[in-house]
Amino acid sequence: MLLGLTTALVATVCFGFGSVFQAGGAREAPHADRVRVGLLAALVRSWRFLLGTGLDIVGFALSIVALRTLPLFLVQAVTNASLAVTALAAARLLGARLHRADLFGIVAVVVGLTLLAVGSGEAGRDHAPAAFHWALLGTTVLMLLLTLLLARRRDTAAAVGLGLLAGVGFGVTSLAVRVLDVSGPLDVFTDPAAYGLALGGLGGYLAYALALQRGTVTAATAAGTVSETFGPALVGVAVLGDAARPGYAWCALTGFAVAVGGTFVLSRFGEVEAELGPTPVARTAPPCEGDLPDKSAGEARTER
Repeated sequence: MLLGLTTALVATVCFGFGSVFQAGGAREAPHADRVRVGLLAALVRSWRFLLGTGLDIVGFALSIVALRTLPLFLVQAVTNASLAVTALAAARLLGARLHRADLFGIVAVVVGLTLLAVGSGEAGRDHAPAAFHWALLGTTVLMLLLTLLLARRRDTAAAVGLGLLAGVGFGVTSLAVRVLDVSGPLDVFTDPAAYGLALGGLGGYLAYALALQRGTVTAATAAGTVSETFGPALVGVAVLGDAARPGYAWCALTGFAVAVGGTFVLSRFGEVEAELGPTPVARTAPPCEGDLPDKSAGEARTER
């Protein structure tokens, strides 16, 4: 359990720093009213988005160990706490101001994760029936179709919807990692969960980038936190047998609620006005609502 918890915490640090660069790159890309190759090409040309994505990939690779060895409700709560890392890093390195609510959110995340770690038991099963694997792939396909529909809208409701869909995609990747058949290369390529993992991750990133262009980071991140955290946690308990330590269910449940609540509070961090540094850096795009200081042009997100 110690190895899994350590890799989850390091992954959280990667996600926290990566989100700053990734959100800035999404804002620099031309506004897209539909999913097309031009949007993807613009994101690929943004060094901020590429750096953020690279950190996310490293974080995801580390989180695989945690997903295979820890209960999903613990892993999802830990990795979604990356917003606390983002807030602290932005305040220290970028001059962003932390308000009282942000400090409260950071403390809540730390306290909640501590209680959750104390109350968590061993992970449940790492396998599931074939129908479960196909259900993961089917969920991903449905998520992609809904993303294509919502991408045509530009209002806040679309941002919330796309944030939820992004969380679904990232949640599917977590579940797929947990149950993926890794007994051999052939088994991996014939497992529907493997394709659900790939499509869920890519679709989640695309939906999140579109959500950031249509609304505030609070709308996108808070919505994604709901589906990415609660969905896999419930499936892990109900289907895969994840459980708390005997007699510590209250501790795990309280810690989960407090940690997720702190994440919700921190989801507004991208909208906090921060004082600019003494030498602002020129932008490559007009200012966008919810940006962090000019030195970063980034915002917080919730993981992948």
